[in-house]
Amino acid sequence: MADLKLGKLPDRTPSKMTITVSADLNQALKDYAALYRQTYGESETVAELIPFMLAGFLEGDRAFAKARKESLPAAGMSEKSRRVSGSDSE
Repeated sequence: MADLKLGKLPDRTPSKMTITVSADLNQALKDYAALYRQTYGESETVAELIPFMLAGFLEGDRAFAKARKESLPAAGMSEKSRRVSGSDSE
């Protein structure tokens, strides 16, 4: 097997989620989408913006990043991937 510098890419299959938000949060998200459209001249739906908002939030949370790095070494790996890679603690 070749010793490539780039490891095997992670699963990039999108996951669909359904959430329920309060009326206030729903309005705030609509207002954000309107401000986004005004700022960039491009219309994006709330559903299109939310994944990027969540990613930005998680990337900016230093405590989460630290905990994930220290306490969750297999974060981002599915249970199947852990078993295949031998990271399963059996």
